[in-house]
Amino acid sequence: MKILVDADACPVKTIIEKVAKSLNIRVLMVIDTSHILEPGYCEVIQVSKAPDAVDIALINRTEPGDIVVTQDYGVATMVLGKKAFAINQNGRYYTEDNIDLMLFERHLAGKQRRAGSRTGTIKKRSKEDDLHFETAFLRLCSQALLKG
Repeated sequence: MKILVDADACPVKTIIEKVAKSLNIRVLMVIDTSHILEPGYCEVIQVSKAPDAVDIALINRTEPGDIVVTQDYGVATMVLGKKAFAINQNGRYYTEDNIDLMLFERHLAGKQRRAGSRTGTIKKRSKEDDLHFETAFLRLCSQALLKG
């Protein structure tokens, strides 16, 4: 079992490394060539800037029982199809029970944006957000280790 991270815009990389190191879980952070990431506990995999290159590299390396951290609902759908676990940077689990609704909501928001409406709000990440992610991520890692 390993942890794979869509690391280009991931705000919780240090938390992922801290938790993974404490549990002795291998971490692969996947980035494109427009980003620089100094490897700490993790292994960094750098791919081209081609569209979806990071997503493809991530999915190609995902195996059943792995954990993938991503903000991308499409990637999460493929992860679930590979019988792996998926979580976003806010600690929300992607599951077979919620992914269809999330994809539908994304579709509706896209239609609204194309029609000129604004959707959602951007807020600064807080310490509480990080704590919530860390708690959810630790729980998921423990669960995955028990199943593995």
